[in-house]
Amino acid sequence: MASFNKIIIVGYLGRDPELRYTPDGTPVCNFSVATTERKKDKSGEFHDVTTWFRVVLWRRQAEIAAQYLTKGRQVYVEGRLTQSEYQDRDGVTRTSLEVQGTDVHFIGPREDEGVGGGASKRERNTQAGPASEDAPPVTEDDIPF
Repeated sequence: MASFNKIIIVGYLGRDPELRYTPDGTPVCNFSVATTERKKDKSGEFHDVTTWFRVVLWRRQAEIAAQYLTKGRQVYVEGRLTQSEYQDRDGVTRTSLEVQGTDVHFIGPREDEGVGGGASKRERNTQAGPASEDAPPVTEDDIPF
């Protein structure tokens, strides 16, 4: 029987990515991602529960993430969960889980658009590529869902 190790996280960066290079020049990028879910306790009150994930990206994805991601930016990360052991300052062996990212997608507005949006949707579509001048505009009736 084959085994399977895959994790998908959609959350917000807790700090700016840190880009480093291995001794042989391979780029590696580290950052943390937080996810939050609302849970109801025994008394019926809702509380936010935040889980932090350490993410590692390699090679070109590492460079791209370091260039475009910033603290607070929403991101989709897909990868595999790995476990490593290390010695803390007191010599105690600790276990750490981290996500070895294999696929990353930037979510939300681009940096230059800010929270308010920046360029209008029409301007962004025009900037994305040439549109046919004689094509009729798309209406809500044209959308199949």
